[in-house]
Order: sequence, then structure tokens, then C-alpha cells
Amino acid sequence: MVATEATKVDDYRLQDYELVLIVSPEVGDEALDATIDNVSKFITGSGGTISNVERWGKRRLAYPIKHFREGSYVLTQFRLKPVLSKEFETNLRISEEVLRHLLVKLGS
Repeated sequence: MVATEATKVDDYRLQDYELVLIVSPEVGDEALDATIDNVSKFITGSGGTISNVERWGKRRLAYPIKHFREGSYVLTQFRLKPVLSKEFETNLRISEEVLRHLLVKLGS
């Protein structure tokens, strides 16, 4: 019974994350804004907080991804409940605009 209560407490604690997105170069500025907005809405709608969003701009890729040689990079730093990270990554995987993503859990 104690383990179940500890798990419930952990479900409500927010964890620090960093997310790097590589968005398709075919996506225009408005669609890039919409993609970033969708990511932000998922985080804030799930009870998380966003501390920083940096647009790194278009950069050349080290190797082709889905036949593209460049992509628009975006770094987002945020806090989210750990139980929602799998659902978040699933949403990123099915997004047609996102070529690649890397979600990193910070701290302990």
C-alpha cells in the first residue's frame, strides 16, 4: 500500500526536460509557429510549464532524414509530469512536420 501512495505522489511532481525538434524545411514560418504552438499547448494543457523556447533556425543535417538535407531546429526547456512523457513523444512521432526529436530528462 505504501508503494502505491509513493507512486501517486511521483505522478504529480514535475520533472525538468529539454526537447530539440527538427522540423521539415518545407514548412513555412506560419506552420513552424503552429508546430511550436501545438507543442506548447500540450505541455501547458497537461499542467506543465515552459521556461524557454529557442529557435536555432535552419541548419544543415549531418545526414539526410526523410530525403531532407536541412531542417529548422527548435530547443524547448520545460517541466512536465513524468507519466506524460510517453504520450508527448508519441504525439511528436506522428506529427508530419517533425522530422526528428530528442526529449531529455534533466536532473535526477
